[in-house]
Amino acid sequence: MWRKASVAALLALAVGYFYHGSPDLPAQILQYVSLPNFQTSSESLNSQDSLEQVISAAWEALISLPTRQWSRVAVGVNACVDVVVSGVGLLQALAVDPGTGLDHEVLRSKEDLKEAFIHFMGRGAAAERFFSDKEAFQRIARAAAEYPGAKLYVGGNAALIGQKLATYPDLMVLLCGPVGPKLHEMLDEQIVVPPESLQEMDEFHLILEYKAGEQWGSTQAPQANRFIFSHDVSNGEMSSLETFVASLEEFQPELVVLSGLHMMEGQGRVLWEDRLKEAVSAISDIRKDIPIHLELASMTDKDYMNSIMQEQFMPIVSSIGLNEQELLFLSQAGEGPHAEMTAWKGIPDVDRVSDILLWVLEQHGRSDPSSEADLTRIHFHTLAYHILATVDGYWGNQAAAVMAGARVASSQACGLQTVDISKVELKAPLEFYSSHTEPREQLSVNPTEPVTVWRRGNVTFHFTPVLVCKRPLRTVGLGDAISAEGLVYSELKTQQPF
Repeated sequence: MWRKASVAALLALAVGYFYHGSPDLPAQILQYVSLPNFQTSSESLNSQDSLEQVISAAWEALISLPTRQWSRVAVGVNACVDVVVSGVGLLQALAVDPGTGLDHEVLRSKEDLKEAFIHFMGRGAAAERFFSDKEAFQRIARAAAEYPGAKLYVGGNAALIGQKLATYPDLMVLLCGPVGPKLHEMLDEQIVVPPESLQEMDEFHLILEYKAGEQWGSTQAPQANRFIFSHDVSNGEMSSLETFVASLEEFQPELVVLSGLHMMEGQGRVLWEDRLKEAVSAISDIRKDIPIHLELASMTDKDYMNSIMQEQFMPIVSSIGLNEQELLFLSQAGEGPHAEMTAWKGIPDVDRVSDILLWVLEQHGRSDPSSEADLTRIHFHTLAYHILATVDGYWGNQAAAVMAGARVASSQACGLQTVDISKVELKAPLEFYSSHTEPREQLSVNPTEPVTVWRRGNVTFHFTPVLVCKRPLRTVGLGDAISAEGLVYSELKTQQPF
C-alpha cells in the first residue's frame, strides 16, 4: 500500500514540476497512466457503462406498480386480423412500378396505394388509410396472404391493447369489437368477449412494413415503419360501440379504453357526422367516476379531427394516447402552436411538443379549474422519447408509467421480453428546452434517473428517452403496447379540487 502511495506522490510532484513548462503535459501523461478515479458515482457509472446500460438499469430499479392497481379494464371497439408483409415485396408482386410519392386521404386503386406507400416510406412515418374499392382490396388481400413470409397477428388498437393488458394475470379484460373466428382463436384466454361481438367473418388489415435504409426506386426509408390499409366497414362504422357500452354495466370496469375513431374518417362526412353524435351519446352513458382513455391514430380530415376535439370526444375522456404525427395534425386542425409546420424534421423538438401538449390540456382539457372537460392526461410517444403530461392532482406514479412505456417500446420492437443492450441505441436529446418560446427552462436528462420533470402552470411533464431497437422485427402495435403499459402503471388519484 505504501509503495502505491509513494508512486502516486512522486508522479504528482513530477506532473507539478513539468506543468509550468508544458501545460498540455498532464493530459499527455494521463493518457498512459491510470490514477485513482475521484469522479462522482454517477459520472463513474457513465464512464464504465454505456448510456444505454445506465438507462436500462435505472428503469429496472425505478419502475414500480402503483399502490392501487386496475383489476377490470374494458377495451373497445376496433379489432381485426393483421396480415403483415413486406411493403416493397407486395407492391412488386402486384406489378406496380416505383414512382413519385403522393398522399391520398382515401385509397381507390393500387396506384393510389403505391403513391401513398412511397410518400410515407420516404419519411419513415406510420400511416393508416381506408381502401374504398371492396373487390380490389380483396384481390390485394389474397395476394398479401399468399406472399412468402406473410404473417397473421391480432390486430386493431383495442384488441392489441387488450392483449397487452392480459399479460398481467391479476387483470381481467373485456374486449368488444368485430371478433371473427380467426381472431377469437388468437386472443388471450384472459380476455372476455361478449357473444354479441362475435361474427362469422374476420376483418383483415394489411400492414406493409419496411426496414430502415430499405430502397425502392429512388425512395429510401430513413427508419423502419409501416403503412396500414383496409376495407373494414364494421370497424369503420364503429358498429360494436353500443354493444361495448351496454356490456359495461355487467362487467363493472375500473377503466375504459376506447379506440377506433380514425376508422370512421374514411366513411365520408355524412356518416361520421351522425355516427360521432351517436358515439358521444353512448360514451356519455358511462359512469362519471370511470376514467376513459382514448387512443388516437392517423387521420387526414381536419374537420373530422376538429369534431373530435371541440364538439365531441375530447371533453368527455380522461386520457389520450398519440404519436408525433397525430399530435401535429391535432394542432394543425385546431390552429394551435406550431400549426404552420407541415411535418417534423427528424426527431420532434421537445420544446414544440411541450407547447402543443400544454395547449391541448388548456384548450380541451381540465387545466382550467372552471372547465367542464374531463381530459387530464396525455401520453405522447415518438421513436426517440416519450412524454406524459398531466394536470396536477389527478394522476399518480407517472414517472414509472412513462418509463414503463419506453421500456416496452425498446423490448417489443426487438421481439423480446426484456431490453437487450446490444440491440438498442439512444437517439433522444439529452438537453432540451421546456418551451419553444420564452419563458423557457433549459433541461437535461440524468441517465441514472432517466425521467426529466418540469411544470408549466398546473401541468406537469414527465420525459424519458427510449432505447431504440436498431433492427426492429415488428413495428405494428407499438403505440398500443406503450399506451397499455403506461395505463397499467398509472394510478388515478381521488379527484381533488385545484
